[in-house]
Amino acid sequence: EGRTANGWVKRGGIQVMEGRHCFEHLTVEENLLTGAYTRGGDRKGVADDLELVYNYFPRLKERFKSLAGYISGGEQQMLAMARALMSRPSLLLMDEPSMGLSPLFVQQTFDIIQEISRQGTTIFVVEQNANMALSIADRGYVLQTGEIVLDDTAANLRENKMMRQAYLGET
Repeated sequence: EGRTANGWVKRGGIQVMEGRHCFEHLTVEENLLTGAYTRGGDRKGVADDLELVYNYFPRLKERFKSLAGYISGGEQQMLAMARALMSRPSLLLMDEPSMGLSPLFVQQTFDIIQEISRQGTTIFVVEQNANMALSIADRGYVLQTGEIVLDDTAANLRENKMMRQAYLGET
């Protein structure tokens, strides 16, 4: 069981994949409840966490009866993150959380990622927006053609000359 996807989720790992991946034929709230599936009969905890994710993402509360396939891309990104949080992960893997989002949604998404981290969840983010990712990260790794070419604290990477020129757009 430990090597299966659901076994990994039961042990506290969850992934928010690039491209959102919502269940389009389910409502927003039904999507959220699928995130809590492995929690069994924890009705009170699930209800509390539903309110928590609605606090993080008020737009989802407004759209809770809408089919996920008919909400905007930004709302689908919020939904994918919120659904992941419903499993109460100890490790959250996020692949390109800012992809396709407006600047306002990008900032909101990263603010929420920071808050989730402050609450004690370990978060691993793969993100091409290096400035944004390093602004909230503790540590960073820079990959080129599948190999780590730089790794350091986020603060040190933000000051690294090669990093600033190649990835942060400075000359």
